[in-house]
Amino acid sequence: MSDRISYLVSFVTGAVIAVMVTFNTEFGRLTTSEVSLIVNQVVGIATLHLIMVAGRNSIAINPPKGPVKWYMHYFGGFFGVVIILLNYVSVVGAGATVSMAGAVFGQSLMGLVFDLTGLMGMKKERIGRRRAISLLICLIGILIYFFGGESLNFYLFPSIAAGILTMVQMVYNSRLARARGAFYSARQNVISGLAGALLYAFIFHPSDTAEGFRALRDVPFYIAVSGGMLACIVVVNTNIIIPRIPAVFSALLLSSGQIIAAIIIDYALYGIFTPELLIGTLITLAGLVSAVDFTSSR
Repeated sequence: MSDRISYLVSFVTGAVIAVMVTFNTEFGRLTTSEVSLIVNQVVGIATLHLIMVAGRNSIAINPPKGPVKWYMHYFGGFFGVVIILLNYVSVVGAGATVSMAGAVFGQSLMGLVFDLTGLMGMKKERIGRRRAISLLICLIGILIYFFGGESLNFYLFPSIAAGILTMVQMVYNSRLARARGAFYSARQNVISGLAGALLYAFIFHPSDTAEGFRALRDVPFYIAVSGGMLACIVVVNTNIIIPRIPAVFSALLLSSGQIIAAIIIDYALYGIFTPELLIGTLITLAGLVSAVDFTSSR
């Protein structure tokens, strides 16, 4: 896969993330966030298992297995549980665009950390003045999002935290994918995510979870399955592209896709559209575009 295709896949995957978050949030509204978590993991496990069984003779789907530390199999999904909960809080409180704005900064910041330090086995990348200025432009755009309204400031923290953890999870899963394949890594991610979701739901919110499952029969089928299926696309795609291009590029391209999709979602579903959001979006996108050199190669 060429760098240009990796860039395109990153961008499209970002848009898919915004749609996925919206489906998950609506599912949580109709049931509870705990039920949304659990069902999404079950749908993801079923989807990925069927793909792996159907493609059992395909090297692309089931490549030769390499060695990997035992703990890499079991904890990727726990990040996802926390991310979904943080997204739920920020989207319900401030809308999809503001939630994605915080995630933009969190992902970009953590991508920068990975490139500078080589953390978790990532390749170190040189961060020049151009990229530093681009990130500063992004930050200015994001601040306009949050301080453009009177009640949005609180949601800066859960949305940025979700963005940071999203990047950590992507790198974690990509390391397992390098040894065992993108689909295997994605399946392990949702299996561990299901374990985390069940523990969280029935330890901290048992009555709400039981009530949410009773409401499950009234949820439209497409809402019940869309979040989990889209999550499979996101995890498999990021497993493939994260090792191929610098982490900060991945984060910025994912984020640009998220922002554009979130603007459309907010306007179409919630009727949210303000001058501050438009200005913040334009400035943030200017920063994202200026950070990516589409003529470079690794």
